[in-house]
Amino acid sequence: MSDRDDSPLIRLLRYAKPHRPRLLAATACSVLNKIFDLAPPALIGAAVDIVVTKEKSLFARMGIPDVGDQLIALAVITVLVWAAESAFEYVYKILWRNLAQTLQHELRIDAYAHIQRLDMGYFHSQSTGGLMSILNDDVNQLERFLDDGANSIIQVLTTALFISIAFFALAPGVAWMAMLPVPFVLVGSFRFQRLLTERYADVRQRVGDLNGQLSNNLTGVATIKSFTTEDYEVERIRVTSDAYRSSNTEAIRLSSAFSPLIRMIIVAGFTATLVWGGHLALDGELAVGTYSVLVFLTQRLLWPLTGLGQTFDLYQRAMASTRRVLDLLSIEASVSSGDTPLPLDAVSGAVSFKGVDFAYDPRVPILARFDLDIAAGATVGVVGATGSGKTTLINLLLRFYEPQSGSITVDGEDVRELDLRDLRRAVGLVSQSVYLFHGTIAENIAYGSFDASRADVERAALAAEAHDFIAALPDGYDTIVGERGQTLSGGQRQRLSIARALLKNPPILILDEATSAVDNETEAALQRSLDRLSAERTTVVIAHRLSTVRHADEILVLDAGAIAERGRHDDLVDAHGPYARLWNIQTGQRDAPSTH
Repeated sequence: MSDRDDSPLIRLLRYAKPHRPRLLAATACSVLNKIFDLAPPALIGAAVDIVVTKEKSLFARMGIPDVGDQLIALAVITVLVWAAESAFEYVYKILWRNLAQTLQHELRIDAYAHIQRLDMGYFHSQSTGGLMSILNDDVNQLERFLDDGANSIIQVLTTALFISIAFFALAPGVAWMAMLPVPFVLVGSFRFQRLLTERYADVRQRVGDLNGQLSNNLTGVATIKSFTTEDYEVERIRVTSDAYRSSNTEAIRLSSAFSPLIRMIIVAGFTATLVWGGHLALDGELAVGTYSVLVFLTQRLLWPLTGLGQTFDLYQRAMASTRRVLDLLSIEASVSSGDTPLPLDAVSGAVSFKGVDFAYDPRVPILARFDLDIAAGATVGVVGATGSGKTTLINLLLRFYEPQSGSITVDGEDVRELDLRDLRRAVGLVSQSVYLFHGTIAENIAYGSFDASRADVERAALAAEAHDFIAALPDGYDTIVGERGQTLSGGQRQRLSIARALLKNPPILILDEATSAVDNETEAALQRSLDRLSAERTTVVIAHRLSTVRHADEILVLDAGAIAERGRHDDLVDAHGPYARLWNIQTGQRDAPSTH
C-alpha cells in the first residue's frame, strides 16, 4: 500500500514525527486541563455532602471532623484545582499554537522547495493559482485545526473516558442511562465524517480552480483590457466562484445538521439521569451529594458532544487540505541530480547531442535520433520555423526535461551524471521573455550572483549598455522595478537580463530570441552587448531574425526536429536552400538571388 492510501491524519503524524515530544506535551496538557476542569462537579458534590451529612461526610472520614475545617479544606482544594486548570490551559494553548505555526511554516517551505525540484513538465499541467491555493489556503486550513480543533477532540475524549469511569464507580445503576446516547453520538459522528470527506475534497478542488483563474486574469489584465473583455471575465469568475459557493453550501448543509440531531439524542440521556437518579435519591438509595455529582457530570459529558459537529467540520476541512499538501510532497521529480561535480572554472563548454529522441507528447515527436556537436568556444546559430525544436535543445541541455533516449554531454560528461546545480550554473540563459523580480534594479542584475559587489553590478550594466538608462532613473540602481518589471520597456528589461548573464559569467551561453521583440536601434545596442557576452565562451544563439546569427561560426537550420541545413551564413545563402529563402524574405528580396 502506498503512502497516499493512508489516512491524511496518519500521514500528517508521520510528517510531524520530529515534533513528537512537543505533540505529546501538548496532548498531556490538554488532558490534564480537562481533568482539572471536570473537578468542580465533584467539589460541588463534596460541598453538598458536607452540608447535609456534616460529621459523617467524606471529609470527616478522611480525618477532618469539624464542619468548618471541612469547608476550609474544600476551599483550598478548589483554589488549587482552578489554578492547575488555568496553568495547563495556558501551557496547552502555547504548545498547540506554536506547533500549528511551526508545522504550517515547515509544510509551506517543504512544499515550495519540492515544487522547485519538479521538472518543467509538471508546471505545464498545473495552474499557478492551484499551486498557490495549496501553499496558502490548504496550509492555513491545517493551522486553524491545530490551533483549536486538535485540543477540542482530545478534551472530548478525555471527558468521555473520565466521566464514564466516575459514573460506574459512583452509581452503576444510573450510569448506563447516561452512557446510552454515547454510542449513537459516535456512530453519527463517524457517518457524518465519511460524508463530509467527499464534500470537502470537492471544496478544496473548487477553491483551487477559482484561485487559478483569478491568478491568470490578474497576470493577463493588459490583454483583458485591450480586448475589452472585462465583463466576460467577470462572468467567468462569477461562474467559478458560484461553483465554489455551491460546493461549500452542500458541505455546510450537511455539517450544520450534525449538532441539532446529536442534541436530541443527548437530551434523552440527560433526562433519564435527572429523573431516575432523582427517584433513587428520594428513596435513599443514592446519596444527595452523589446525585448532585451525577447530574453535573451528565451535563459535562453530554453537552460538549453537541460541539462535535463544528470540531468535525474543522477536522474534515483540515484533512482535505492536508491530503492535497502531502499529495504534492509525494510527487516524484522525473529529473534527479547526478553526483559528478562540474567545477565552473574547469568547464571548456563542448556540447554534444547523440541519438536523442524526445517528445513532450508521445504522439507528437520533436527530435528523432538527433545528433549535434558544438565545439568549446564556438558560436552556433539555430534557426527554423516555430515548432522545429529550437527551444527543445535548451530544455534538454538544462535538463528541464529528459530525453526518451540518447545522451547529451558537456565536456564529454553525460548531463544526467552531473550535479544538476553545477550544470545549470555553467549555462547562462538570456531569453526573449525576461523575468524580473519585485525589487531594485541592482538586486535583479545580481540575481543568482548574490555575492557580487555594487561595482561588479555596475560593470555588468555598462557592458550590457544598460548603465545610462539606469542612471537616468529616479533612484538609479536602487529603483524598484515593480512586479515582473512592467515599469520598464522591453529593451530595458532585455539589457538587464544581459547584464545578469554577464555578471554570472557562464562558460556556456544560450541566447533564445534575445532581440526579437525590440526595435532596430535597440537591437543594434543589444547585439553589441551580446557580442561582448559571447566572447571566449560557447554560445548557442536561437533566433528568428537571421541578422542575429549572421556572424556565427556555424548556423543550423532545423526542420521538424532534424538539421535540414548547416554552414556559415555566406555559404548557406549561396546554397539557395531553406536558409537562403528565409534570408531573402527577411531582407525583402523574396525570390531574388543573394549578392555579396
